[in-house]
Amino acid sequence: MEKNGVYSGVVTALGSEGEGIINCEGEAAFVPGCVVGEEVTFKALKVGKNFAYGKLLSVDAPSKERITPVCAEYERCGGCQLQHISYNFQLDFKRILVKNALKKIGGLDVEVQPTVASENTFRYRNKLVLPVGNDGEKNVIGFYAERSHRIVAVNDCPIQAKWIKNIISATYSFMDEEGIKGYNEVTFSGVIRHIVVREIKGKFVVTVVATKNISLKKFEKKLNEFFKEYTLLLNVNALKTNVIFGKEWHICRGEGFFTAREEGVIYKAGANTFLQVNDDMRNKLYAAVTNAAQDCGAVILDLYSGGGLLTAMLAKKSKAAYGVEIVPEASACADELMRLNNLQGKMINICGKVEDKIDEVIKLTNGERLIAVCDPPRKGMERSVITAMLKAKPKKIVLVSCNPATLGRDLGLILGSLTEQDGQLKKTENFSFENSLYNIDGVTPFDMFPQTKHVETVVVLTRKN
Repeated sequence: MEKNGVYSGVVTALGSEGEGIINCEGEAAFVPGCVVGEEVTFKALKVGKNFAYGKLLSVDAPSKERITPVCAEYERCGGCQLQHISYNFQLDFKRILVKNALKKIGGLDVEVQPTVASENTFRYRNKLVLPVGNDGEKNVIGFYAERSHRIVAVNDCPIQAKWIKNIISATYSFMDEEGIKGYNEVTFSGVIRHIVVREIKGKFVVTVVATKNISLKKFEKKLNEFFKEYTLLLNVNALKTNVIFGKEWHICRGEGFFTAREEGVIYKAGANTFLQVNDDMRNKLYAAVTNAAQDCGAVILDLYSGGGLLTAMLAKKSKAAYGVEIVPEASACADELMRLNNLQGKMINICGKVEDKIDEVIKLTNGERLIAVCDPPRKGMERSVITAMLKAKPKKIVLVSCNPATLGRDLGLILGSLTEQDGQLKKTENFSFENSLYNIDGVTPFDMFPQTKHVETVVVLTRKN
């Protein structure tokens, strides 16, 4: 294939980014916007050795699984990748995505359960992060285009809650009346950078991120037209980086947080509190984890524990639960959560890197029967964490992952299908599950993010006798 050449072919599979894979002239072409089985025509935009990235020009023989995207900006905005595919096919794509990652990366050919569906396939997000910019002529509010920081202006987003339209309207009106400009990432000029909103049980935490301290009194009046129970914060971030929040906070209305209850656990949530963005799927995923880890006689290690909501749930179903989290603000939230729920002595929160603290935490458990719950960031688990965890021989390991690729790697290291030699990972020759320390009880994808390429996965491992 040559750059800017026009080619035709049949889509044989979807890649990890949700793009169509087409075998063309003995090379693989990756083209977004396709469905498996379709005959398509595309333009090769970037050509490498034995592969190319293309732009879809036409669908010559459409699949019965193709549907019309709900969003008018779908092809320009980078938020969704699968709106053109029926929901049942999306669920199967994510199951296959996990299965392929475990096999290709981890060397594990295992059964993967059907993807657990979301109750809502649109309007499911409880959190909104809106970039605010200025193109030199006017303010722009929307979402970033794929692989860029160019803002695609929107007035609505079908995977966000309906109140997004009110937030956008209030922000434009406030900025226009006050003569406030959005932030320009090229010239580092402008004032407002982001609007961040979190909905908690019908209440709202609204944050304006600006380059300097500004008055939000008139913005508050705009919000009063649409929202009853909300707290308003100003975050000052003058750094020339892509980090959303700065360190300076001002509470402009309310207390800056709301208190809520989830599965019998009371918690406080503010602008920077980590919570899964899909309430329905969060409940299903946490139920799967707590059911798998439940053991009133065991001590649970909750590694990468965030704000402690899951740690508290685990503490209620075990002898004790230790949460290890690197972010000080999140660990402080976990301590507050412990006090709110009277879990002193049953919920122990430790702040620090998991790789630095795991040996210490294991010693604190003093030989108790252990269960490990691991929910690492996208980069997965450090090798030292896996080594220390295996040395402790927990009765069960429950892995939660938002990245099938690093899940495949970590699971392969745990089960022995992967080994590390001279700093390089290699698949173990003649690997057999019979030689592993653990059995796989189940691999289950959860569709936390419908219409997108992303998937959460829960893997349950039980130590052999």
